[in-house]
Amino acid sequence: MKDNTIYQGIIPAFYACYDENGNISKERTKQFTEHLLKKGVKGLYVGGSSGECIYHSVQDRKDVLEAVMEVAKGKMTIIAHVACNNTADSCELAAHAESLGVDAIAAIPPIYFKLPSYAIAQYWNDISAAAPNTDFIIYNIPQLAGVTLTIPLFKEMLKNKRVIGVKNSSMPVQDIQEFKMYGGEDVVVFNGPDEQLVSGLAMGADGGIGGTYGIMPELYIKIFNLCKEGDYHTARKIQYDVDEIIYQMCAGYGNMYAIIKEILRRREGIDIGGVRKPLVDIVPEDKIHVDRCIELINKAIDKYC
Repeated sequence: MKDNTIYQGIIPAFYACYDENGNISKERTKQFTEHLLKKGVKGLYVGGSSGECIYHSVQDRKDVLEAVMEVAKGKMTIIAHVACNNTADSCELAAHAESLGVDAIAAIPPIYFKLPSYAIAQYWNDISAAAPNTDFIIYNIPQLAGVTLTIPLFKEMLKNKRVIGVKNSSMPVQDIQEFKMYGGEDVVVFNGPDEQLVSGLAMGADGGIGGTYGIMPELYIKIFNLCKEGDYHTARKIQYDVDEIIYQMCAGYGNMYAIIKEILRRREGIDIGGVRKPLVDIVPEDKIHVDRCIELINKAIDKYC
């Protein structure tokens, strides 16, 4: 049996870090990496949805990963999301990620055009072939990608020995159970929806990758540890508090990640810029949501951590 313990734990989805002009800031990227390293998370998921990857150039994404690896290599598990909406750029990013020594690469399916399953499998296998010595993780997020990882497609992908698991961001917890059941003991499944980490872990997820982990990693680490100890009663209480915070972050005018970055700025003193257009930045009216989130995060950490 393969040792997949490097993937078991809390792995924040890394946020894009910009300078005052909206360009990728390597210095701020390194600062944020250091911050999360000190928080004790298992690893980082770099270049995914939370990293605003679809609004970045290939060079932007290389710059981000290089900065992260300067700080984190050998200290945390690093998974690099490398998918672009064409195979050539995706393969370029995959090869680059392997050259930096990441632990795994990941990819959503191609978006926009509806492709048959065999074409999606070919896309993923081409990306994997560009990083032949690196683990590959399928990113299943049907609500945004418009493509669902079906069990027949999953089984087809498992023929590729570099495929080690799934980052599952679909909402049905049953999907986690099916991927674990059909994948076997060696397959790693990450819970994606932050609002249901406890449910995902109860159903067999090995760890979690989440977009709100970066502003309250203490709470998610506590949930993970409690679930591993079998204390789902307390873990569920924390999950309810976390969910209330998430709902507040989603209630503003600005994009959720714009609100997250303002919380980071005010609560942790870390400035990683705003969000890249066409994502919408916060407005003064969002202050009430930011204030409430900070209050709730502080209260929950004081209570449980």
